[in-house]
This record gives sequence, structure tokens and C-alpha cells, in this order.
Amino acid sequence: MNRTLQWLLLIVISAALSAVLLWLAIPAALLLGPIVAGILVTSNGGEITVPSRPFVLAQGLIGCMVAKMLPAAVVGEVVSHWPVFVGGALSVIVASALLGLLLSRMKVFPGSTAVWGLNPGGAMTMVVMAEAYGADAQLVAFMQYLRVVVVAAVASLVARLWGLNVAHTAAQAVVWFPPIAWVPLAETIALAVLGAMLGNLLRLQAGALLIPLVAGIVLSRFGLITIELPRWLLTISYALLGWRIGLGFTRPLLVYAAKAFPRVLICTLILVLFCAGLGVLLVLFAGVEPLTAYLATSPGGADSVAIIAASSKVDASFVMAMQMSRLAAVLLLGPAMARFVAGHAEL
Repeated sequence: MNRTLQWLLLIVISAALSAVLLWLAIPAALLLGPIVAGILVTSNGGEITVPSRPFVLAQGLIGCMVAKMLPAAVVGEVVSHWPVFVGGALSVIVASALLGLLLSRMKVFPGSTAVWGLNPGGAMTMVVMAEAYGADAQLVAFMQYLRVVVVAAVASLVARLWGLNVAHTAAQAVVWFPPIAWVPLAETIALAVLGAMLGNLLRLQAGALLIPLVAGIVLSRFGLITIELPRWLLTISYALLGWRIGLGFTRPLLVYAAKAFPRVLICTLILVLFCAGLGVLLVLFAGVEPLTAYLATSPGGADSVAIIAASSKVDASFVMAMQMSRLAAVLLLGPAMARFVAGHAEL
């Protein structure tokens, strides 16, 4: 099959799988669909790859998306409860690093790959940064999205015990073509393009992602820019990233991931239980309402957590402040933690 037909097949399969996953209210459906489609194409003889320039632009747009997720209001919430947020974020990061070290010692994955795969930050962000820092992006994606699915499933189950119709809320949350503010959209695209180009020119690790992210936070904070990311634009970015991941899978790599699945799943469940334990401590010692505490400490799947929080009578600002403060901590400490574990994996 020539490359044009391969691309058409990839797009059609991606759209079909994403539609099914969205209908099932699966977290990160718009990314998981292209990942699975890429795996199907490349494991059946496909030879296409995502060009570097569109992939770099997609990283810039994802950086803008993360910047939009970190509003100024989060800062005030973190400052007012800083011991809780600092302690919670660092505890989860240390726990994930220890589990990553365990996987490394067990020879399941290399040290840096294991840490990036278990880091409880935004899954897309962790995959991009892992690739920039030399880890195996495909295996990191496998670990990250396994955790996202597990965490979202458990969080949805807990929410249903509180009588929340999460799937219905998730379906209602998708607005494909909202009214667009064209000037903010142009500003956002300019930030993504220029920031990603600057990151590449400076040869910064994950610079194409981090420069638009940091610049977006600063510019938004001072009212110099409004980040506008319509759903269709994010969908294109998700597809490019998903294809980049999925098309990198080979049959030997799939076999390797399948063999590692039971141990990765056990580590993921341990991390979920550890975070639930942190939630219990918040209830006992900080007086936080139980569902609020659980959602705030849930290790990843921030989009799913946001949907659940928005549909319930919890302190949504506290929940998202905890999630976003942990993401910020992982962005700052993730590279050092990966190097540390990689250096001690053989000791």
C-alpha cells in the first residue's frame, strides 16, 4: 500500500476508534484512538511517520493547553494551603519514583522510562518530555495511559457511589465547534509556533513544549494574551502526538509491553492506593470532605477528575489546585528524579 493510502487508512481508523472511545466516555479518547490506529498500521507493515515540523507545532499547542489549565486562581489556593499542596505533591512524586526504581530493579523497564511512565503528571506532557530526555516514548505512553484508564475507572466508580452520572457529564462536555475569538486564537497559534521554534533553536530538552507553557502562564497572568484553543485544534494536536507514539510501536515492542503488563498494573494500583491513603490523611487532619480529598489526590487523569469535580458538590478549586500543583512539581522535578532513578537502578 502506498503512503497516501496508508495515511488515509490511519485517519479513518483514528476517527472511528476515537468516536467509539468518546461514546464510551473513555478518558483521553482523542489521543488513545490515534495511538491504537498507529499501532495497527505500523504492526501490519505500515511505513509512514509523522513529520517533525507538525509534531513540534503540536507540542507547542499542548504547552499552551497546559498553560491554560494553570489559571492564576490556582496560585491563591496553593498559597493559602501550601503545606498541604507541597506535602501532597512531593509524596506522590516520591512514591512514583520508588515504584519506578522497583520496576528498574526488576528489569521490567530502564530506569528513566519507568519513572516517566509512572510520573503522575499530564500523560501527554510526560510522554513528550520523556522522549526529549531520552526515554522510550512508546513504553512511557503505554504506562501513562494504562494509569489514566485505571485512575479514571476507579474515580468514576467512587463518584458513582456518590450518585454522580459521570459518563453523561463527560458526553455533554464535548463542544466541537464553539464560537471562536479570532484574535486570541491567532495569539495562541503565534505563541505555539514561535515558542516551539525557539525551544528547538535553543536545543532545550522538551523546549518546544516548555517554552510555550511557561510563556503562556506569564503572558496570561499579566493579561497580555488570552489562550484560545478550540476543540478541533486540540484534536489535531492529539492526533499528531498519538500517531507519533503509535507509529513507533513494533511487534517486538508490543510483545515486550504485553509481558510487562501485569507488573505495571500492580505498580499502578499501588500508586492509586497510596494516593487514596493521602486522601484519608487530608480528611483526618485537614478537615477536607472525603470526595474532595479523593479527587484531589487521584494520581493523574486531570481531565476526568475535572469533569467529575464539576458535576459534584465538591471543592472544585481545591481539587484542581492540587492536581495542577502536582503537575507543576513533576515538570520541575521529573528530569532530576528520572536521572536519579536511572543512576541507582543498577546499584
